[in-house]
Amino acid sequence: MFFRREKPHVPTFSERLDQAKGAGFSVSSGAQGATRVSRDGIAADVREGSGGQPEVVRSGAVTGDEILALVELGYQSGWQNAAGQRYPATAVQLKAFHKFTEDLRAAFGLTSLYNEGLGTVNRLHLYDRLTDRDVKREKKPWEVAFR
Repeated sequence: MFFRREKPHVPTFSERLDQAKGAGFSVSSGAQGATRVSRDGIAADVREGSGGQPEVVRSGAVTGDEILALVELGYQSGWQNAAGQRYPATAVQLKAFHKFTEDLRAAFGLTSLYNEGLGTVNRLHLYDRLTDRDVKREKKPWEVAFR
């Protein structure tokens, strides 16, 4: 009975935003009801997800009011806007983006995964060698032997 543990406090979404402000991020209202968290030319639109957990809608470099998405082109990383225009990403921008995502996860109290700690992770991989890779083709006799 006297060994009863206290329930851990689960911070609300607004408390997590206050923690981000304390960590040096600027917080403002973003597009489509999201909250924009930004620092050093990098920003993320964040919404309240299930259980009060923050959910990052989009993140990337900021140009005006738009957040450019990070795109991996196979030979170089770049930024892409909503119209599809691409701009090369510099090493300084990529380091700032990586530090931003790490610090934001720490400020929100979210778990950080090992592969995300190794470098910048993005959702858009546009490798030119992967065109039509999902199209089924006939296997050659020598390909069947070496599975």
